[in-house]
Amino acid sequence: MAGSPVLRYAMARDASHYHLVPSAVERVAGVGDVAGLFARCRRSGSYLTFRSGGTSLSGQGVTDGILVDVRHGFQSAEVLDGGHRLRAEPGVTVRAANARLRPYGRKLGPDPASEVACTLGGVIANNSSGMACGTGQNAYQTLEAMTVVLPSGSVIDTGAPDADERLRALEPDLYAGLLRLRERICRNPASVATLRRQFSMKNTMGYSLNSFLDYERPVEILAHLMVGSEGTLGFVASATFRTVELFPHASTGLAVFRDLATATAALPELVDVGFATIELMDARSLAVAQTLGATPAEIGSLEVRDHVALLVELQAATTEELADKVSGAGGVCDGLEIESPLELTSDPWRRKDLWHVRKGLYTAVAGARQAGTTALLEDVAVPVPHLRAACQELTKLFDAHGYQNSVIFGHAKDGNIHFMLTETFRDPARLERYHAFTEKMVELVLEHKGTLKAEHGTGRIMAGYVRRQYGDELYDVMTEVKRLFDPLGILNPGVVLSDDPRSYLRNLKDVPTVGYGADMCVECGYCEPVCPSRTLTLTPRQRIALLREREAARREGDEGLADELSAAYRYDVVDTCAVDGMCQTACPVQINTGSLVRELRAERVNKAEDALWRSAARHWGATTTLAGKALSAAAALPPTLPTAAASLARRTLGTDRMPQYDASLPRGGYRRRAVAAAAEACTVYFPACVGAMFGSSSSSGGVMPAMLTLCARAGVAVRVPRGIASMCCGMPWKSKGLRGGHEVIGAKVLPALLAATDGGRLPVVCDAASCTEGLEELRAEAKRLGGAYEALRFVDALEFVRAEVVGRLSVTRRVASLVLHPTCSTERRGTTTLLRELAELVSDEVVVPLDWNCCAFAGDRGLLHPELTAAATLNEAREVNSRAFEVHASANRTCEIGMSRATGREYVHIVEALEYATRPIRDSAHPGGAG
Repeated sequence: MAGSPVLRYAMARDASHYHLVPSAVERVAGVGDVAGLFARCRRSGSYLTFRSGGTSLSGQGVTDGILVDVRHGFQSAEVLDGGHRLRAEPGVTVRAANARLRPYGRKLGPDPASEVACTLGGVIANNSSGMACGTGQNAYQTLEAMTVVLPSGSVIDTGAPDADERLRALEPDLYAGLLRLRERICRNPASVATLRRQFSMKNTMGYSLNSFLDYERPVEILAHLMVGSEGTLGFVASATFRTVELFPHASTGLAVFRDLATATAALPELVDVGFATIELMDARSLAVAQTLGATPAEIGSLEVRDHVALLVELQAATTEELADKVSGAGGVCDGLEIESPLELTSDPWRRKDLWHVRKGLYTAVAGARQAGTTALLEDVAVPVPHLRAACQELTKLFDAHGYQNSVIFGHAKDGNIHFMLTETFRDPARLERYHAFTEKMVELVLEHKGTLKAEHGTGRIMAGYVRRQYGDELYDVMTEVKRLFDPLGILNPGVVLSDDPRSYLRNLKDVPTVGYGADMCVECGYCEPVCPSRTLTLTPRQRIALLREREAARREGDEGLADELSAAYRYDVVDTCAVDGMCQTACPVQINTGSLVRELRAERVNKAEDALWRSAARHWGATTTLAGKALSAAAALPPTLPTAAASLARRTLGTDRMPQYDASLPRGGYRRRAVAAAAEACTVYFPACVGAMFGSSSSSGGVMPAMLTLCARAGVAVRVPRGIASMCCGMPWKSKGLRGGHEVIGAKVLPALLAATDGGRLPVVCDAASCTEGLEELRAEAKRLGGAYEALRFVDALEFVRAEVVGRLSVTRRVASLVLHPTCSTERRGTTTLLRELAELVSDEVVVPLDWNCCAFAGDRGLLHPELTAAATLNEAREVNSRAFEVHASANRTCEIGMSRATGREYVHIVEALEYATRPIRDSAHPGGAG
């Protein structure tokens, strides 16, 4: 899609409140591609901006020039020296990097809140820090070396033994200029004092001129100038970091103070006693937190007036070390002037609730804003002794400018304040209000000897204020740095430095309302790493962005653009969305873009299609039987015949209506039959219909036979309801937006289950995680339409087997190794841990691939668009196939097919593997899933 005009509009938005449509989008895969782009820009006079995660908040990742997407091509990461160093490329997310370091008890120093989506390219470009790392473990301090591509095309590996000499030979003017600037700064006591003061705090304003004080060799100065340069000086192709110790044990508490003065007065003692994080929340934050679910007792009944809370946490390598730290902090904690005693807890659920108070603030404020407004998250820093006054004056500024419900929170031990406000920029009066507020805020922070950007980068938003913060002399040094590196100005113009103090008021984002539950999207990009279509077509953020761009075009009367964007919808937005809901698990405002896409699909359903699928719902038993027989018949033929027939039918009927057959698909499955329990049943078993359509080659014969055998072996009586052959969870209709068919299947299945469960007395157990979700959605839809099925309880097979079955069985044989593919539904339902526990009963070694992701088979989506599953599973399959495993397992038949197709290894349901592991010794047939 890199050349697609649609992609230009999909990537015109990022997490900031700026909007620029790039002239082109380029995807690069290596250093040669980047150097070639630089040469093209030098010849043509065009300019470019690099983007990876797109989580930056200050406008440094948008452009009306060439936007260079580096996330797809720079993905390698290598652990060095037993985890004490990591060499990685800029497209690797912080979470992915830390996952590779975790087995070594190490992690990266920077710990940004956006770690799920932000990449190491952005971490370096913005000098990222976070809640715990302070200024001692940020990107600048933990960087060891980098490979940088300069605008001239020169490539410098700063870690090479001859790096300094190579820099002098390839870039003599840059080399000499860096030495000249170092001498200029070091000979100016005022410059030295300013830089020492500014960089004693978290500070991402302007360039990292502290590198001239911290290093002598030009190549080291160059490397550290690149940190925080926001893509304006060169491209970092790879970087080596020194890692820090991972502290897996923590104890957390919430201290509520009567006012800001009391809270800030306690900071020195709290820092001295060793709290790793000290998160401040002002009175308005606490009032917002009281509206969240699971509010801790410390603030639940508090009548908030001027109160301020500090969320504190101790971290340690071992439980014994943590106990010592908690004991050592006891005296200080007992002496705090707080509203209730500070209780430090290591209980994971209690800690989760406490952190929800802090992390839920953004969700609460952004999710409650008026549709069509932009949520702005800003950050500044002041010396800690100035923190109280700065917070108090900032609150007064909110009131003076009419910003209601704006909250202040931040990293108190660093004097780092974050604040949120919502604004719409289409109204000139509101734009002027924003300008007036910003001017006063700048004045406030600089009066307190602070920095206008602590963590989020200068970007566009503060580029016009760099001179004001540093003064003319150091600003002139920065402009000379830019000229030395990028004399033609081809890299990210308007970012970091600007001589126009009002430049930040241009190209502000408009947020048209589009409906479909998407209006609260803040375009943060947290959804993108978990989206299975991210490398094929679009991500959830980009799907919503296109909706907004289309609405904006219509509002401006540009019907040509609106039509062009609409034309892309069928495939890029609708057809290739797996509607797996994984985006919701990462979204701070809980948007499920899959639900949006289902609505879009519903809008295009025609009468013939609706009637066909209604009929299928009425005769589902016959439909699944026919599908299974067709697969078995196709398997008996030479593969080219059914494949060619399916391809011809797809050309006639459409690729989103007719599945593609290939020889990797299994034969048809078993017939689902009712089972009457010999004894009093403890549950009703609902075998998913995918087992009837898609057979298994395992020795158990599939998950239904395995499940019934396990239960019989454990002495657990279950019943399978009458008419099961014609039942379905409704997901095939729900995912396609076929509302009529969904209602038909619900009207058939729910009454039958209510009767089978004795009016809801017994739970319903389903053997496919996605189908358990489907049954719950079927019940919810019936309730909306007036049905009374609240008594029905649905339980996934993983939960049932773990709770009711395995304790009655003995494991008689274990396999040497098992690779596990969790499903999107086990992730959404929180049962992946159970899946792993069951796998550990089966195998001595259980591996969940680091590159695990939703397989995107998504019912029949992998049959209709096999390219989607191929793209979604590419990295995981490569990792799985890098070694041998005795068993490959998952928890959903379609996911098993998707992974079998991707890896060439047979995947089985974990219940089948468990049935094998508990067989009598005399039965030695292997479960399957071997490779």
